[in-house]
Amino acid sequence: MSNRLQVSESIFNMKKKILKLAKFIVFFFGVLFFAMLAISFTSLPYWGIYRLAIVEFSFTPDLIVVMGGSGVPSQTALMRTYHTANLAKAFPQSSIIIALPDENLQDSTSHLQKMKNELRMRLVVNPIFFEPNGTNTRAQALEIKKQMKNQLNKKVVIVSSPEHIYRATQTFKKIGFTNVGGYPAFEEDLNLSLDFDADELGGIQFVPDVGKHTQLRYQFWNHLIYEIKLLREYVAIVYYKLEGWM
Repeated sequence: MSNRLQVSESIFNMKKKILKLAKFIVFFFGVLFFAMLAISFTSLPYWGIYRLAIVEFSFTPDLIVVMGGSGVPSQTALMRTYHTANLAKAFPQSSIIIALPDENLQDSTSHLQKMKNELRMRLVVNPIFFEPNGTNTRAQALEIKKQMKNQLNKKVVIVSSPEHIYRATQTFKKIGFTNVGGYPAFEEDLNLSLDFDADELGGIQFVPDVGKHTQLRYQFWNHLIYEIKLLREYVAIVYYKLEGWM
């Protein structure tokens, strides 16, 4: 009988611990959610992205490395090819490496070929090479190091999404490249007023008129997206540091 009581008490205590842990998890994510909502009304998410993005360089690059993102067509790849084209035109003597895992390299519809076509469409005349093997930033850096035949004094500029620039440049430095800079693929603001008057547009007019509140309509949501990107990137940075990759 005493053994049964001990087992019942043990199960009861375990349930209490699980319930306590569940309450803590719900409370933690609730606080995190409301903190993210509050921070979205400030400029902190933008400056968080900006801080990761700015890795300046003052040299003429020998090599421009564009990280492929999600392939073409995708927002990341198209933004990066746009900025790569601008950089390549400023430094026409530089070579370009497109780093993107791709098993169909010879196929004209492959992502690497489509990124190359995007650059050629933008009148880029620089030599373009591929790095199709690496499946993360570390692997891509190592593959490019092989292609460069360990010429680690080559001046390298990395084009990628703003939040990825810091980790990418530090990863290249970690494997031995001595001159590494970053070129963040920032979006450009639309310099137009997006205000509207709900009364002029008609409708039921049951909800408040938010036509002049662009922060609520656009900036708030953009900052939420920035926060998610920052969370993901800082987790990746911590992982890379623990692995000794940066």
